Amino acid sequence: MLAYIIRRTFAAVVLLLVVSAVTFGIFFLLPRLAGETTDQLAAQYIGKNPSPDALLAVKKNLGFDQPLYVQFGRFIKQIFAGAQYKYGPDATTCHVPCFGYSFKNHIEVWPEIESRIPVTFSLAIGAAVIWLLSGVATGVVSALKPKSIFDRFSMGVALAGVSLPIFFTGALLHYLFSYKWNVFGDLHYVNFTDDPISWATNLILPWISLAFLYSALYARLTRAGMLETMSEDYIRTARAKGLPERQVVVRHGLRAALTPILTIFGMDLGLLLGGAVITEQVFSMQGIGFFAVSAISDNDLPKILGVTMIAAFFIVLCNLLVDLLYAVIDPRVRLS
Repeated sequence: MLAYIIRRTFAAVVLLLVVSAVTFGIFFLLPRLAGETTDQLAAQYIGKNPSPDALLAVKKNLGFDQPLYVQFGRFIKQIFAGAQYKYGPDATTCHVPCFGYSFKNHIEVWPEIESRIPVTFSLAIGAAVIWLLSGVATGVVSALKPKSIFDRFSMGVALAGVSLPIFFTGALLHYLFSYKWNVFGDLHYVNFTDDPISWATNLILPWISLAFLYSALYARLTRAGMLETMSEDYIRTARAKGLPERQVVVRHGLRAALTPILTIFGMDLGLLLGGAVITEQVFSMQGIGFFAVSAISDNDLPKILGVTMIAAFFIVLCNLLVDLLYAVIDPRVRLS
């Protein structure tokens, strides 16, 4: 088990380095291959109509006049060691972890992202609990009672959930329960430590609208997996041995059917932790996704780059946790 954990952790670290290199290439190598000059690249950091002195300062601070491998080394180093940017007699420090510095607004990127992480985490984790429990439970019951009224109704609702986009269901729920009926009032994020009840109350609608899509998908996947698993020979053998039906379903049937569910859950949760863009926009939640949209609108390259790196980190981390959970659910995975 320890060897398996070490292998997977090492693979995750290597993957993060590869993702960092690809991200660096997208933002710095591809523009050069397309014919963009260092002045044009530096101008993306300081806005329109920059002065020659400002362009020169950015090129010197970011090393745009140096080889790409040197720039990539500085790009990785500043995350762990920080960086300093000089403008004449003045110097600005980008503290560890340094995911970039916005020369347009003269702020560090990481503190801006860090202040928005609790919003996105609260939104993603709460919705994930709802869609995982409701989706898996619905899929199991539907598989155990195929072609029943519950099965047909739940799969019909699941089809609607998969078909309806989040910006429609979210806006509809927001309009009905916040404006028309005023059940929840004006939604805004409240820190969990300040008021747990207000924290949950303001996130119920975003949780439901986000979980509706995913729970529908998970219900269909669980149902398909359970139908296939419950027809296997070892399930009939377990029943022939006289095991209770609950133990047969949970320990033998559901445990085998959860493997593909874990795979997609790691990807979905990682993507949401990187920013639930549409949901945050619909409910005006100032999370990472909202921050990413504003960065793209402002064409603020350091912010976009920082959000991209953070999102990639969350996706790799969630997939690492999924790999470790595989070893718990299926011991045969440890030998792979």
